[in-house]
Amino acid sequence: MRTAKSSTIRILATLVLGLATGIALAQDAPKGDAERAKSKNSMCIGCHGIPGYRTAFPKVYHVPKIGGQSPGYIMKALEEYKAGERSHPSMLAVARSLSAQDMADLAAYYGGAAQ
Repeated sequence: MRTAKSSTIRILATLVLGLATGIALAQDAPKGDAERAKSKNSMCIGCHGIPGYRTAFPKVYHVPKIGGQSPGYIMKALEEYKAGERSHPSMLAVARSLSAQDMADLAAYYGGAAQ
């Protein structure tokens, strides 16, 4: 029979383990370098660097401005495209060509200023 104390200890142990795992994963994430991204952003600027740009494939799609966007959001979006969780064909291809370091660099670059 479980007591309130043993249940509390189990819950706390689970929380501590989860926190430790999250910290370890965060430490493994590459640190972005905005300067290094300047040699990697040619595939981005062709669409995201044109104010009001819309693609015509596979349908007309408004291309969002990413300059000044949160680096965390940019990383998450690129990871979701790479994993196939987002479906724009051009972005899927671009994201799949990027390493985790490339993504972090681009996120630092575009997240650092309104490019």
